[in-house]
Amino acid sequence: MSNVAYERIKNNLEKLKLTKINEIIDNYLEIALKEETNIVDILDYLLDQETKFKDTRASEIQVNVAGFPYRKTLEDFEFEFQPSVDKRLVEELSTLRFVYNAENVVFLGPPGVGKTHLAIGLGITAAKNRHLTYYISCQDLISELNKAHFENQLQKKLKHYAKYKLLIIDEIGYLPMDIQGANLFFQLIAKRYEKCSTIFTSNKSFSQWGEVFSDNTIAAAILDRILHHATVVNIKGESYRLKDRKEYMSSRKEITNTLLNK
Repeated sequence: MSNVAYERIKNNLEKLKLTKINEIIDNYLEIALKEETNIVDILDYLLDQETKFKDTRASEIQVNVAGFPYRKTLEDFEFEFQPSVDKRLVEELSTLRFVYNAENVVFLGPPGVGKTHLAIGLGITAAKNRHLTYYISCQDLISELNKAHFENQLQKKLKHYAKYKLLIIDEIGYLPMDIQGANLFFQLIAKRYEKCSTIFTSNKSFSQWGEVFSDNTIAAAILDRILHHATVVNIKGESYRLKDRKEYMSSRKEITNTLLNK
């Protein structure tokens, strides 16, 4: 290969933004020439590596822009600590069939049992599979919708949240919501209904959602749309945070006893 042709190849790879091929081509061509690899196999390998690189980068970008407060995958979830969670059901959800079918998922349970972890785990799975995903707490969502309503930008904001293939609304019921907030929440749910998937987490049973939304009629209308196509996961168990504290206190006690017995 002439120097002119080589420089032209490198320049074209840079112009075409074929980053991975540009990175590996020198070493790979040297090996391929020694092994007398045919040109079709060479092209196949180089293009396959570029495709994988771009897919990985695009997935990472999707995860980065999803707004997750932290990264916890489904593989990190301790199913043995929460036996009330059906692992097979979670594995089924991880296939993202519910996203393709525009269905919802609701995680219910007391604080600290892993609702947010599971929601984020599914969200990361969806984002890595190139589904436009976004996480937001219920309180922040209502604040955003109230602000948009005050600024006469509500429809624009509703359209913004309606665009996500998967929206995660975390911590419903942790803080009270007034009638206006409940109405704005209903408008968003109605806009996404049967078009996109939403994951909800709540520490309140459905019978308590009338209190959460300050109105039984609005709560019923919201639940009707959420539960029409939904998988509900009730988690009953001990808080991870309490578990960690107990383990810490136990370790501290052991250390203290060891020191005292010396």
